[in-house]
Amino acid sequence: MNFNSALPKPIHSLTFVKDFDLDMKNFFEGIAWLFEEVLFLPLHLLRQLELESWVLANVINWVFLLVGFVAALYWIRQLQLFNQRGEEDKDPSAHSFL
Repeated sequence: MNFNSALPKPIHSLTFVKDFDLDMKNFFEGIAWLFEEVLFLPLHLLRQLELESWVLANVINWVFLLVGFVAALYWIRQLQLFNQRGEEDKDPSAHSFL
């Protein structure tokens, strides 16, 4: 007597898992392609430019430094204005954590 013939045929779940794994692999390979070929393109161009001109390749760094210096100067100027107007609370217990 063959009991296997009485059982329903299984759904090919392994095929589904295999296809799902392949889909997930393609998904992550697509993300890798997006970053390597599209989003990192400006950085690859800067890397090639560095061989010709170090200053031009570091323009982004110079811009960030300039923005940082301007922000620091603005902050220091605002601190001076608050100090001159007497709006600064210099009481040792001005902050709850002190």
